[in-house]
Amino acid sequence: MPTRPDLNVSFYDHLDPKATAGVYTITVRHELTKNGERVDADAELPTVSDSYEIRAAQFVLDPSSVHATFPPTGAVGRYTHVLPHLTLSRAILPWERQLRGLAAAKEPWLALLVFAAGELDDDPDAQGEFTTRPISELREPGEGINGPRLTGPIDDSNPCRTIDLPVGVFHAVVARQDELFHLVHMRDVKLAPQRLDNGEILTEGEYAVLAANRFPRSPGNYAVHLVSLEGWLGRLAPDSLPATEKVRLCSLWSWHFTNDPEGSLDPAGLLRNLVAPGHTDPEHLALRLAPTGEPSASPEREHARTRLQRGYTAVAYRTLAGEDTYAWYRGPLTPLTTPDLPVEAIEGPHTTADHALIYDREYGLFDVSYAAAWTLGRATALADPDYSSEVVEARRELANRAATLLALATDPARAMTDPDEPAGAAALRELAAPGFGRGLVEALRAPAVQGQPPAPAVLRARLEPTALLAEPRYQQSLLTVAEDTTPTMPDWLERLGLLNGVPFAHLVPDPRMLPPESMRAFRIDQAWIHALVAGAADVAAHTSLDHDLHPVLTERLSRAGTTLPVAGLLMNSELVRAWPVFEILATTADGEPVGELRRDHLAPDVLLVLWDAVPDQIAIREPGQGIHFGINSEERISLRHLTGSRVGYPTDTEFPDPGAPGSGTVFDYLRPGQGGALPDVLDLGGAGGLLRALSAACLPSGELSPGQFALELVNAPLEQLLLPPTVRRDCVADTIAQYGQGAEFGAADPLMVKNEGPSNSVTRIAYLRFDTTQLPPPDQLGKVLLRVYAAAQDAGGFDLKAYATDNDWDESTLAWANKPALSAGPIATARVGAVDAWAWLEFDITAHLRQHSGDELSVALDKDQGGNGIARITSREAATNQPHLSITVTQPTLNSGEER
Repeated sequence: MPTRPDLNVSFYDHLDPKATAGVYTITVRHELTKNGERVDADAELPTVSDSYEIRAAQFVLDPSSVHATFPPTGAVGRYTHVLPHLTLSRAILPWERQLRGLAAAKEPWLALLVFAAGELDDDPDAQGEFTTRPISELREPGEGINGPRLTGPIDDSNPCRTIDLPVGVFHAVVARQDELFHLVHMRDVKLAPQRLDNGEILTEGEYAVLAANRFPRSPGNYAVHLVSLEGWLGRLAPDSLPATEKVRLCSLWSWHFTNDPEGSLDPAGLLRNLVAPGHTDPEHLALRLAPTGEPSASPEREHARTRLQRGYTAVAYRTLAGEDTYAWYRGPLTPLTTPDLPVEAIEGPHTTADHALIYDREYGLFDVSYAAAWTLGRATALADPDYSSEVVEARRELANRAATLLALATDPARAMTDPDEPAGAAALRELAAPGFGRGLVEALRAPAVQGQPPAPAVLRARLEPTALLAEPRYQQSLLTVAEDTTPTMPDWLERLGLLNGVPFAHLVPDPRMLPPESMRAFRIDQAWIHALVAGAADVAAHTSLDHDLHPVLTERLSRAGTTLPVAGLLMNSELVRAWPVFEILATTADGEPVGELRRDHLAPDVLLVLWDAVPDQIAIREPGQGIHFGINSEERISLRHLTGSRVGYPTDTEFPDPGAPGSGTVFDYLRPGQGGALPDVLDLGGAGGLLRALSAACLPSGELSPGQFALELVNAPLEQLLLPPTVRRDCVADTIAQYGQGAEFGAADPLMVKNEGPSNSVTRIAYLRFDTTQLPPPDQLGKVLLRVYAAAQDAGGFDLKAYATDNDWDESTLAWANKPALSAGPIATARVGAVDAWAWLEFDITAHLRQHSGDELSVALDKDQGGNGIARITSREAATNQPHLSITVTQPTLNSGEER
């Protein structure tokens, strides 16, 4: 696999604008000096002044400035340990305005406030609602309501979004002035979008991130408002406002979510259960009915088991003779790659589905898969009056044009006539021909002569309709008619080819194939889709002329360039209901994304995804911007490195330290709850605040900056891999040690292995080395296979054995005399088959690599003595099928920040 550069994410404390919003005056004054002394003291030189204004967002926020929110809008889940946050694509926005009117001030003028149901007058149900009022009612809200103290030129007639809340609620949830600085930071993401080892996914760009200071610990609805604190300095501390009054804030953005900590939905648990079968065996995620019981010696039972393994199910079927029996049916979603059908089997048009029936003579059963697909396509087409009328008109116009062309073709004088030309066009061409005028004058001047009457035209034999398609001129004329009369037919059939409108029972014929809380990956049987589309395209084909002209419609559709799906995913889970929108990242072996053709909710809890290629890895990630802030399931902060070469990586320690005497949790650093309610707002500042205590745990001296504070609170999104990723490591060196020979096989291909005794001149041992230094930890290594492409040369049917050996050899210098010793016993064995039967041999060396990970890996291939067997193995110098390691990486422990 080619290496890709690491994603570089930098956390900054803030952005320092060259000039913040406001009115600025520039004054130009003339001064005359000589030797540093002014000489114009008595002169009045001209002075010029001018003013300009820098404007920035103040009362209205452009929606394009909001990059993402977490939790997502309308989400329902367990967010007890999460600090909501908002990501702004305009990175400088929080610092474009000043709170204190000082150029050196770095406090943001924006803050993120979280409100529970019943705390806001304008949003009692915590749905993110607001009231639109003119700015004048924000600045001067009336008696008993406090508004911001704003100065400068402001058009009070413009509208803005506002919220009203009691003073007690305001002081309980708003950050103090010394806390604002640490709740906002700037993030700079460089290089291409990429998934990191810990599951974080970010997009290139610069972002400002505002975090809230309140945990939604109580169940219920919560609204999050991005509010302006301009004009509120000096009034953020408790008791700075009359407790009986209210506060009116400008809300620039808002959303809502529901915390359901005791609900039946557990997204992390649901996701783990969905992907768990694929970690033990990917075949467990195939869309099929699993046969039960032990294999049977009965051919009929074994045939049935094979059919079930291939994704078929038995359906009731009545033959034309009236006999009730059963048939095999499989939809377009299959657990394996399907073979291509013969071309003649899908050529049309057809008027019945009999052509698509498959009869198994050996067991006397029908396969009705393609017949059912053709019938469904025809029924779907006939159920759509717009589509069916378009097809009928197209066939009628094609037949009319074909009849016209056939009639013209019988007369040589008219055969060149284009039926698409307007009336009289041929006569106009003749009049415009060079020399027509002169010839006409000469003919009129010539004396009248009684000549022979013109010979009658000789008519040609009438052409067959199929002969029209052999003439490019006639074929193009027919194709023009097809294009003019079928403006929507290609798009309609393309949607059908993506299985739109196909009943769920045709996709999953047996509910046991996709039970509740399950997920299935599949490949697409494109022959089934071809039959489906053919059933719709064959509508209105009744006559032999329709049959002869059907290739014209086929050509018209082929020019539309439709893309059929190749693979996909089905999910039946409450997770689909809990996460209406979430990321499914399908990639190839080299990390390139697979194109997603369709994603659709077939039911509130059933999701269908179709791709244009077979992915090698599928990752499912919870919705969100990529990372969020919070604490772990033990109500502590999982600390990260702030210095050194591993900045951002987990330190495997926690705050508060669970091993310290009297250790508590982060919830010990909360403000007292309102009226005896559950405490949920962070107390950051002061001697006993979280910031000072966390700084002491993370830094030898000093205080955490906003960027460092945000990094410590980062929790990776919940992510699971549907299938364990497979890492390939190619052979970096290989050669042969032959008895009595020197270092002359470094570039050999193939490698030869033979054992006729330790002192026989034909005895050869193959040595291979692989770079395994950059692999995940041993506990994340699944199955490790050494794969070599080999065949027997003289006598087949023997075991090839892999032995462990040292790395102190080089392919250019290895000889029999200096070859490394082999391990006492083989670490894996594979069987070499018949002579010249080239095949991949797989050696399971999982246990050995787990014990020797982090270093290069050398393996020697040998065989037991005697038997005249010689194994030929393609080397790394071969054009194809080089030796390599195939390493399955298992899913690491969830890193979600909370126990969902």
